[in-house]
Amino acid sequence: MNIFESTMFTFSTYPSVFYGTILILGLLVGSFLNVVIYRLPIMMQREWQSEFINYFAPKELPPPPGGVALNDEFNLAHPRSACPNCKSLITATENIPIVSYVFKKGRCQHCNHPIPKRYPIVEALTALVSLWCAWHFGPTVQCGIMLIVTWILISAVGIDLDHMLLPDQLTLPLLWIGLLSATQSWFVSLEDAVWGAVIGYLILWIIYWAFKLLTGKEGMGYGDFKLLSALGAFVGWQHLLVIILLSSVVAIVFALIAQAIPTNKQKDATVPDGAFPFGPFLGIAGWLTILYGEPIVGWYFTWTGIA
Repeated sequence: MNIFESTMFTFSTYPSVFYGTILILGLLVGSFLNVVIYRLPIMMQREWQSEFINYFAPKELPPPPGGVALNDEFNLAHPRSACPNCKSLITATENIPIVSYVFKKGRCQHCNHPIPKRYPIVEALTALVSLWCAWHFGPTVQCGIMLIVTWILISAVGIDLDHMLLPDQLTLPLLWIGLLSATQSWFVSLEDAVWGAVIGYLILWIIYWAFKLLTGKEGMGYGDFKLLSALGAFVGWQHLLVIILLSSVVAIVFALIAQAIPTNKQKDATVPDGAFPFGPFLGIAGWLTILYGEPIVGWYFTWTGIA
């Protein structure tokens, strides 16, 4: 019995060990996802700025994103995390998911500056949805893949909410994971996955161009096309309509709530007034469809009396 088989046997025999492991893993990954959500867009901006310099070598440049010179190392690991107010480095004991936030009462212990509530929220959310995947799939290969899918989607949703940007660094690996999983029919067959990816991309591409030709405006970004394409690789072409309908309903509800509730959140300067990202709704709807696509379709047919 190899290590993988031994681990799966332990998880199957002792469910509490399995769920406890997933809970701790979810909290740790959630802490890392906070880093991804914050740093990946800055890394992309720095890369674009560096390419601009290489091509045009302008004499005057705006301050580099992240407050770090372009020739300094800046990635998901470096430099070390620090308080944005006093620049004090965050130690390992100050970076324990949720626990550190509670003990520090949501403030930096050096300068008493408030820590954004989103950090513990992302950590808790990641842990909870990871447990949800574990409960739904059990100790299986599908569970492991779905955990990775879930973590990618959380990162993509967080970045899209902040910047209206769905990075290729997240959507394209998600697509390849879906297609590779389909070679073993872990979620859908390879044929359904390929057609799901193709049709998923084309649906939003057609909607995008139809809206642009009619209004002269861009209704969504190409990242949305890629995200739905990636989700289509997991659910197949048959359930793409479920994703679109679910995401549209949630988006409408969210838009109505957002108009009724004022917010003091500082907007990204690159985000047009009145615009809101569609990626989070696609991500939520896609995640639910991967888990419950068949029951949702069955419920709909029963409710409408079609079946």
